[in-house]
Amino acid sequence: MSSELRYTANTQLEHLHARYTGTGHADLTKYEWLTHQHRDTLASIVGHPPLISYLAIADGEAIGRVKFEMTERMLQPCGPPPPKDE
Repeated sequence: MSSELRYTANTQLEHLHARYTGTGHADLTKYEWLTHQHRDTLASIVGHPPLISYLAIADGEAIGRVKFEMTERMLQPCGPPPPKDE
C-alpha cells in the first residue's frame, strides 16, 4: 500500500513539475529558484493593471514606463549568474 502511495505522489509531483516550470526540482540552484520567483512576481505585476497603476502612481512615472522597466528587469532579475563549478 505505501509503495502505491509513493508511486502516485511521485507521478503527481512529476506532473506538477512538467506543468509549472517554477516549481523546481532536486538539482535547482538557489540562484535559479530566486530568479524564477522574481520573474513570476514581475510578470504578475505587469499582468495586473491595478498593481502596475499603483506602482506608477507611487513612483510618479507613466504606466508604460513602469511596464517597460519591469519587463527589462525580467531579463536578469537577480543580476548575473554566479560562476559555475566544473
